[in-house]
Amino acid sequence: MHFAEYKTILSPKNGMNLYRGCTHGCIYCDARSACYQMKHDFEDIEVKANAAAVLEAQLLRKRGPCMIGTGAMCDPYIPLEEELRLTRQCLEIIGRHGFGLAVQTKSVRILRDLDLLKNIHEKSKCVVQMTLTTFDENLCRIVEPRVSATAQRLAALETFRDAGIPTVVWLCPILPFLNDTEENLRGILDGCVRAKVKGILCFSMGVTLREGSREYFYRNLDERFPGMKERYLCAFGNAYECLSPGHARLREIFRDVCRRHGMMYRPDEVFAYLRRFEQKERQLSLFD
Repeated sequence: MHFAEYKTILSPKNGMNLYRGCTHGCIYCDARSACYQMKHDFEDIEVKANAAAVLEAQLLRKRGPCMIGTGAMCDPYIPLEEELRLTRQCLEIIGRHGFGLAVQTKSVRILRDLDLLKNIHEKSKCVVQMTLTTFDENLCRIVEPRVSATAQRLAALETFRDAGIPTVVWLCPILPFLNDTEENLRGILDGCVRAKVKGILCFSMGVTLREGSREYFYRNLDERFPGMKERYLCAFGNAYECLSPGHARLREIFRDVCRRHGMMYRPDEVFAYLRRFEQKERQLSLFD
């Protein structure tokens, strides 16, 4: 871990990452790609030490409230968050100034901040996004070794359902020859139905690999799934997109379940929902 000072926290599209790097160890991690130009070791987390102060200053300069996104590049609930509470500080600021929030994670540590998430949602809109890839817990421990178990994440989605906070699931990546089975897909989708998620983001029944992430992924395949790297190289070479051989059939199952249960599944529709700011009408009391 090391600390750095930043001049800005929000991107032009109002996204923020409070940490750079991750210790989850997911073998398919896209954030390791060379295009993101990380100058330090990925597991040596860079902490944006002044993030809370910079965020508040930037929010005060906004013409009006909007949705703030976090978690797209770095999980805001990595283990360091338990000690540093940087995400919690920023949620307090977002809530205090009446902004909305779309937060993405693979960790049930987010439940610690349920009080703040409910407060944000009471004033505007809060959407919790949870990544789910692997219903088989034994396989999950291999491809996502240091994240919350799938069952824990599904239970967290039900907690948010009961709290009235909408959720979106990122169903990706689907790894060819590993978790690209109908059993895996239906297991995750059944959990999403029970949790009454608003939408599911699944761009393809496959995985995308860039320079940097591809090498890390193939090295992990060699270590954890002997012979699998050769199978990938034979099927995909150095292709950017690696689609499951059962892509079409799995996509049809996915679309069918989402349609039958009223869950958004078209990426443009889900992203539009995540970006759309909604402000609750203020209820006047007798003393206003």
